[in-house]
Amino acid sequence: MVPVTERVQNLAQIEKLLSSHTLHGSESLCKLLRYLANHSMDHPGLSPKEYQIATEVLGRQQDFDPHVDSMVRVQAGRLRTKLAEYYASEGADDQIMVELLKGTYALAFHPRTHGAGRNHANTSQEAPNNLQVNARTSRAWIVTVVALSVVLASAVAVATDRFLNRKIAEARLASDNPDVPVAFHVFWKGFLTGPQEPWVIFSNAAFVGRPYVGMRYYNRAKDSGAAILDHYTGVGEVLAVHALDSVFGRLHQQIHVKRGSLFSLDDAKNNDLIFIGSPSENLTLLELPNTQEFAFKQITSGPRTGTMEIINFHPESGEPKEFLPSLPDETLAEDYSIIALKRGLNPAHSVLILAGATTIGTQAAVEYVCQQNSLEELLLRLSVSNSGELKPFEAVIRVKVAKGVPVSSELVALRKSPQ
Repeated sequence: MVPVTERVQNLAQIEKLLSSHTLHGSESLCKLLRYLANHSMDHPGLSPKEYQIATEVLGRQQDFDPHVDSMVRVQAGRLRTKLAEYYASEGADDQIMVELLKGTYALAFHPRTHGAGRNHANTSQEAPNNLQVNARTSRAWIVTVVALSVVLASAVAVATDRFLNRKIAEARLASDNPDVPVAFHVFWKGFLTGPQEPWVIFSNAAFVGRPYVGMRYYNRAKDSGAAILDHYTGVGEVLAVHALDSVFGRLHQQIHVKRGSLFSLDDAKNNDLIFIGSPSENLTLLELPNTQEFAFKQITSGPRTGTMEIINFHPESGEPKEFLPSLPDETLAEDYSIIALKRGLNPAHSVLILAGATTIGTQAAVEYVCQQNSLEELLLRLSVSNSGELKPFEAVIRVKVAKGVPVSSELVALRKSPQ
């Protein structure tokens, strides 16, 4: 155990780091730093195991295998980078330096001798002023150079580790799943080789009113927050989550499922995301890089008032300017859905949007990318070979509905993104 006084000082430095601008918004890194700090205080000089960190801190399951999942190494690399950034900027005058040495997960705490040297220089009457200034300048220069070197080395290490991990994961997927159709590997590859499992965000819209007197969507402009009765999810979204879980299960990949009402932009920064449901219900979609060719819009007048339509911003020959589902006072027989792959807030990550004008259309959009025949058709239309890479795109499908069930889907519009 670390002596009490030293422990208090070290943990105070950790709290300063956790509340710093450098680590602001990095919830997973803050959690990792706190865990490593406590472990260092309780077991000085001993490094926690990668498996411990993965299962106790980062939420990995008990079958975590560090040989095929580099998440812990990636997060440790990011933490090293952030620590270097902190001490090169807002923490330049801190008396204690916290360091995560490469090759270990044990935190090291070092007194900052340059602070003591600065105090000594101030009290010395014999040292010339110009020597004091030169000494401080030299120390600052050395600290800056060392910090920048650490940042660069950490960034290169993280990038290299991610690249190697993706290649290892791709090879593992190909060998572990020989019976899974190639189309599944090609379409979902970008969501299978990342350091963390993809997040599935399902719509969970706010409603006001009561079931026995009528309910409607919450209107931010008209309703107070207290008017919200509850958040509801459509049947189509529920079945969609099940379909995705089945596909990812065949591909030996877990998914992290979260309802849209609890999703934050901080979650969007470091994860591959799959959104189930339109922006009218999955409101976070409005704040993320969204579709440019096709977009949902609520009709505000006429017999279709309240209905969601899909706007076609650049209609090609034979295409309508909008795609409209069945009239609201008729039994739903036809719906339209958007399937779009976009770059995330962090361009290294992807966002897949699967959304219908109704909950049934959303179900159909997910089923379209979870079935071999439709996936093969989509990849063919996108000119993606079995060994090719899927680029961003936007598509619209027409959905035929019978007795509340999507019975067939047809690709009716497709745009390849220039990105």
